[in-house]
Amino acid sequence: MPHHPRSVDETRGLWLGLLGVAIFALTLPMTRLAVGPADDPQLPPLFVTAGRAAVAGLLALLYLLATRAPRPRAGQLPTFFASALGTVVGFPLFIGLALRHVDAMHAAVVTGLMPLATAVAAALHFRQRPSAGFWACAGAGCALVVAFALLQSGGALTAADALLLGAVACTALGYVSGARLATQMPAEQVICWVLVLSLPLTLPVALHAWPDAPVRASAWAGFAYVALFSMWLGFFAWYRGLALGGTVRVSQVQLVQPFLSLLAAVPLLGETLDPLTVTFALAVVATVLVGKKMPVAVRPATRTMP
Repeated sequence: MPHHPRSVDETRGLWLGLLGVAIFALTLPMTRLAVGPADDPQLPPLFVTAGRAAVAGLLALLYLLATRAPRPRAGQLPTFFASALGTVVGFPLFIGLALRHVDAMHAAVVTGLMPLATAVAAALHFRQRPSAGFWACAGAGCALVVAFALLQSGGALTAADALLLGAVACTALGYVSGARLATQMPAEQVICWVLVLSLPLTLPVALHAWPDAPVRASAWAGFAYVALFSMWLGFFAWYRGLALGGTVRVSQVQLVQPFLSLLAAVPLLGETLDPLTVTFALAVVATVLVGKKMPVAVRPATRTMP
């Protein structure tokens, strides 16, 4: 029996979203490597924020020139700037500052709220109507993440947690804006134009914040990863997945991201993975598997004036 085209697109979108999540999962441990802890600082968080976007922006410029991509329309610029505010400025800056004071595992569980924040923002923006079962699964997954974070931090949230929650909000803004643009142009062009339009800000700031003291090679390796993969190539898969599978549904794949980050933090940072973490990881994955089977009503798209 042939597959319905929409069903095929949703499946492809979920797989591409998972690929993007796997790439993004290394962002936290790699950022921790780049900035270092407060008692052994490496690259300045401001440099990591602007520098990763500047490097990715120069690569994106070459890509757009090589593919002769058309320029964005004037009416699309506010959405591009909203995406840049969330993904280029807000998320990496808040994460870099927070990771000076908490380890990657702690950051991973707090930022596990990203799927719910993205789904809520998408539902409001795109006027989608997820079923009660879908929201129940999303809520259950996020409740598991919050409970895990509280257990690991002794039942109290810290100032660094406020920065991490700010990063979550920025991610929702950036992802939803990028997903909207990905319905109007190829996903690869979306992140490239976001980065190129940000270059007048990110390149001068990166040069100004250039480190004035030697840092470890591992810090530069972490920076290289977040510049090439976290800030550029990962979005190729992620925005394409959001556009094909629907932002509300595909965003729930993010629920597995904190636990992929936890696993990556073991070999990269020497952090310890305990049985409690594995138990919560399995429980969250279960909510994703159930949640993706729940219906999501999507209204016919209405074309907006540029």
